Amino acid sequence: MKRFKTPTASNLTMRLKLFCAAALLSATSGLMAAGGYEGLESSGINVQDIASLQRGAGLFMNYCHSCHSAEYMRYQRLAQDLELPEEMVEENLIYGDREITDYMIAAMPDNSSDWFGKKPPDLTLKARSRGPDWIYTFLKSYYLTDEGWNNKILANSAMPNVLWQLQGIQRPVVETYEDDTGVSHSEVTALELEQAGLQTPEEFEQTIRDITAFLEYMAEPVILERERMGIWVLLFLVIFTFAAWLLYHEYWKDVKK
Repeated sequence: MKRFKTPTASNLTMRLKLFCAAALLSATSGLMAAGGYEGLESSGINVQDIASLQRGAGLFMNYCHSCHSAEYMRYQRLAQDLELPEEMVEENLIYGDREITDYMIAAMPDNSSDWFGKKPPDLTLKARSRGPDWIYTFLKSYYLTDEGWNNKILANSAMPNVLWQLQGIQRPVVETYEDDTGVSHSEVTALELEQAGLQTPEEFEQTIRDITAFLEYMAEPVILERERMGIWVLLFLVIFTFAAWLLYHEYWKDVKK
């Protein structure tokens, strides 16, 4: 009768390590796919910072929502997750004839593509597609030229710099170089603040960090509960693994003899 090789504790440990490594690699690949761009600054956001999300919600409504919808998010869900009274949301964050139970649809008319060249995109899932570091870097990378506003991260963006009064006016530092074929190219290597805005650079960085955090939350509202539960799930897995290891030894101690 053929006997199968009994897995040892060391083999089980090795398999567990391989499983964890594969899971970590899969998660890392997903993050790289979401924000796989060069030259991005770390946003440093914390979606568990409710105060930051509350500030970000107010900034989003004041500076973004007039053009950009968040059509998968309801005002009521926002109030619940961000620990805001519904009356406060209705008075300060909802404009026009919208109701607390409505989806966050912008008031921008359908012919807005004629003004901007394209219709302003919905921002509900933007943090999932671009990544928080991209959004953070994009919002702080506007600069002014003789032709108008441009962006170091997304050249010739159709979106104007709606935050320029807070940030001020940046000018590009341009360097010219020749490639191997002798063709000259110009590249924006840095941005310099020419005219100060209403906020200091540190205050403006916090402003766009709050907006980025809110967009990150909005792309996955369950992230608030998921991250709170994560530590308890990991603790359960550690205890369960230890209990399974003890059970394995108890079941197989006589067979090994």
